[in-house]
Amino acid sequence: MRYPASETAEKHTRILQEASRLFRERGFSGVSLSEIMKATGLTHGPFYNHFSSKEALMAESTEYAMRVSLEGLEKVGNSPEIDAVHLDRYLSTYHRDNPGKGCSMAALAAEICREPAVQGPFTTQVKAVIEKMATYLPWRSKRTARADSIRRLSAVVGAVILSRAVNDDALSDEILREVRKGFV
Repeated sequence: MRYPASETAEKHTRILQEASRLFRERGFSGVSLSEIMKATGLTHGPFYNHFSSKEALMAESTEYAMRVSLEGLEKVGNSPEIDAVHLDRYLSTYHRDNPGKGCSMAALAAEICREPAVQGPFTTQVKAVIEKMATYLPWRSKRTARADSIRRLSAVVGAVILSRAVNDDALSDEILREVRKGFV
């Protein structure tokens, strides 16, 4: 039985949403295809109608999640006040404690370096994030905006990764706080 294209597209998006959330929460190897399909309310059977493999899903769901985040970056604009709010949200204990609702770079970068199928789409999206940051954030100099964007992206993503990795709450909070101070 064939489904209308709109219904198929909606199911595909639902799979991407749930897969990206579960991968960010538990990593690529920590989630089975059955779990992903169950989270979408679909059976395991139709998975291969949408994706050729788990690796293809990993790549597309990472690209999807990063693209959605990138759309949010455009809303920051060139206002230092809105930029500060965005930075506070990114370097927050809520973001640290809820990887499934947060940044794919911070949740999956360490795994992506071992997943060749995901590296290409990830690289494309990282380049797009750098360009958007260079364009939309209120940098003091447009001449150094790209380099400043790379430094800031590396610092904030690294801060979230480190704050999640340590088992000392005070140190975790300090990491987030000190990196945030470096950009306000």
